[in-house]
Amino acid sequence: MKNRYRRAAFLKIFLPVFVFTLPFTASGQAIEDTLSTKEKYQEELTALARSFEKDGYKIDVLMKDERFEVYGTIGNRFKNSAERTTPTLDEYKDIIDFDKKVDQGLDFMAEYGDQLEKAEQEYDIPKYLITAIIGIESKYGQVLGSYNPFNVYISMMAVDYRADFAEAQLKELLEFVNRKEIDVFTLKSSYAGAMSPAQFIPYSVNKWWVGTDIHDMNNSIMSVGNYLHYFHERTGSLSTAVLRYNPSELYRDAVLDLADAIEEAEKEDAE
Repeated sequence: MKNRYRRAAFLKIFLPVFVFTLPFTASGQAIEDTLSTKEKYQEELTALARSFEKDGYKIDVLMKDERFEVYGTIGNRFKNSAERTTPTLDEYKDIIDFDKKVDQGLDFMAEYGDQLEKAEQEYDIPKYLITAIIGIESKYGQVLGSYNPFNVYISMMAVDYRADFAEAQLKELLEFVNRKEIDVFTLKSSYAGAMSPAQFIPYSVNKWWVGTDIHDMNNSIMSVGNYLHYFHERTGSLSTAVLRYNPSELYRDAVLDLADAIEEAEKEDAE
């Protein structure tokens, strides 16, 4: 049942919404990130604190926390992502360990079968597709990132890399942690600030997250279904909906192929 999810879009809506960025480089290894000294960016940090205070956000208090740090090479993480530097789908699949993810996907479906069925019924999104996204996003919840989202977005603004995106996401993050009464420094994320097994950036958390606990896998399953349902309804295509999750054709093709492969493997196991 090759490429069963690749249906043409009836309506294409290109929104500036991204969920995550893969924590891989073209070599398959994490780039060593050099943490800059806060002193080096003190002028930029002071300016940011003043700017956010005008909008009602007291980030200067958070920047005094001993857990606050500036990731000086944060821009290199984006520039060297697998989607940007890998020329072919086969190479991309090697980087994400595609074949292993098929086997892991079967185990994941066995463990979370009831919740996947619930999400499929509620959002009309194939459970294999939800499984594939979580598999590629976070290795089925095993890799949630080693960064802190507050530090990520402050760093992006301090070094002036995608600063507008970072500012918008930081405000979404602050609204989220204030509403949930969460210590922002207890959160883990990718270098793009994406959180949870579903790897949602703050905007997506505030708009499409289902449930209260951002760390809960059952909530991630429902949230992926909710997100894909939203864009599927607006584009008429599951393939295009996956592109809204990550605007990379390599990513989209890997997700769709993984969903197909997991479904085929499940059928083979049942025979």
